[in-house]
Amino acid sequence: MQNPSPDRAVAQRVYQDIQPNIIGNDKIRRPQIEGFEALVNYDGDQREIGLILPVGCGKSGLITLTPFAFQSKRALVVAPGVKIAKQLVNDFTPGNSQTCFYMMCDVLPGEPYPEPAPIRGRTSNRADLEEADVAITNIHQLQGEENRWLEQLPDDFFDLIIFDEGHHNTANSWQILREKFPQARIVNFSATPERADGGRMAGDIIYNFPVQEAIREGFCKRLKAVVLNPRTLKYIRREDNQEVEVSLDEVVRLGEQDAGFRRSIVTATETLQTIVDASINEMRRIRQESSDDRHKIIACCLNYEHCIQVKEAYAAKGLRVEYIHSRESERDDATLERLKNHDLDVIVQVRKLGEGFNHRHLSVAAIFSVFTALSPFVQFVGRIMRVVDERNPASLNNQGVVIFHAGTNIHSRLSYFQRFSVRDQDFYAKLLPIEGIDLGDEPCRDLDPGTGDTTPEMVQVTQQTGLSAETIPLLENDEEAAAAIELLRSKGLTAEQYAEAILRPVVSTKLHKRQAAREWLDDRVKNSIGKILHDRGLNPVGKDLDKKRIGRTNWQLIKAAVDTKIFTLIGRERGQRHEYSMQELEQIKQALPGILDEAVNEVVNAAS
Repeated sequence: MQNPSPDRAVAQRVYQDIQPNIIGNDKIRRPQIEGFEALVNYDGDQREIGLILPVGCGKSGLITLTPFAFQSKRALVVAPGVKIAKQLVNDFTPGNSQTCFYMMCDVLPGEPYPEPAPIRGRTSNRADLEEADVAITNIHQLQGEENRWLEQLPDDFFDLIIFDEGHHNTANSWQILREKFPQARIVNFSATPERADGGRMAGDIIYNFPVQEAIREGFCKRLKAVVLNPRTLKYIRREDNQEVEVSLDEVVRLGEQDAGFRRSIVTATETLQTIVDASINEMRRIRQESSDDRHKIIACCLNYEHCIQVKEAYAAKGLRVEYIHSRESERDDATLERLKNHDLDVIVQVRKLGEGFNHRHLSVAAIFSVFTALSPFVQFVGRIMRVVDERNPASLNNQGVVIFHAGTNIHSRLSYFQRFSVRDQDFYAKLLPIEGIDLGDEPCRDLDPGTGDTTPEMVQVTQQTGLSAETIPLLENDEEAAAAIELLRSKGLTAEQYAEAILRPVVSTKLHKRQAAREWLDDRVKNSIGKILHDRGLNPVGKDLDKKRIGRTNWQLIKAAVDTKIFTLIGRERGQRHEYSMQELEQIKQALPGILDEAVNEVVNAAS
């Protein structure tokens, strides 16, 4: 491999000249040391290799050690997004012993430290890169055929490329980097080798630290799954409009084969409410057992409108809940600040809080969505895997619960497990029990408005009976099982009573229901107006519809028209929204689709 061509001002090439303190360093985690050794000892002829570390095992720290393993002259670290890239910059940057991995874990005794240079906008330049030992960026900075960074760098500028969340790197945008720096070795890091679309992370996997080992050593929370199994379920068939009652086996079969049915499970009030209640009961149990009221629920939904529905369901139970979605970045920032300050009990999202998002007190994962590939499921479950108490597997703070309904078919195809180690196949197979279930050749797609997909026609779920909770522990550990049983006994609970506690309905007050309905109305109106403008190609802050030149934006004009129609419907004056009764809110909810259509027609016609 040729040396990078530019001469640099640094006196030493740190990754080549300095011996790091890694092997035997008790501040560095076992998967980090083992991963480093796998890199050093790799003697294969593959240009591209990969390592898999579960959440909480120190993937970012191992990334900072990787250039030492290859004695790199100049390395490039690429993240899938800005947030992860910023975190990695902190990991590499000396000066703060609380964030720099080299200082925090005594990897280096002192200066010189590797010189980092972030590639972001115009904050750094070619000279900065030439003096750097490692450059850190997000993939978006290096996209485009005429990318200014790639154009000015020679093909031998980097001798090592490190992809964080490497399961993304089969995309074309990542391929450009492979071709631009053809002599550079490539190392991929991820918690899963699978992309959301089923594509596999490139390169041979040379190290995989099993999830079960991570749990046993206290790097990840202990996990269990709670499956909500109705003995029977009633629904109205689409083909003949007849109400039928089906058994649990048929519920599972319909969930496997009918996209509309499984979407109905997570949107119908009867079944959605059971997921809400079970998740609240589990959150409260963990809070009580750990004496820590900061534990929270994270809910994964189908789409933006579904977020609003799920938020209302939790709010009606008196919980502090908010949703987050990529369409509203400023609003999302405020919501994340509330989460950070423990001002929320529940965070609702559509796969927004994924890679790089860390909040240790997310402990219950409520699934209102449909997972059709292993990668997004692992990413979502990863949000509740980070431990509260480090390296303490017995801590009552370090427990996580995944809750789903039997009819949602979140079970992934068995073939998705085959790229994992034998132990991880077993782990995820228990989390998503698939014995006796034939999912066919192709999974269904998760549909989201605005993607061009057509939402499958749903059925009307009317009732479910004999609901039971099947708890699936995910570690076969006799000592742990015995301790769990003893804990139940100490609290005077049998296993059957514990299952009943999970399913106990959470009481809603009339006040909470009314407040939740009012928030639902506000969220739904705002969301609907945004979608209406998007579908018509209109900028919300533009003034295309303001033909009377009254100084209002497109969004404000439609919102005012909607509000006026709502006031007229229930005979209220402007400014009296806080006075709405539950009956009035229900009346508005039923009439809202027509109100939106009428308001849009009036505003658009007035502008034409």
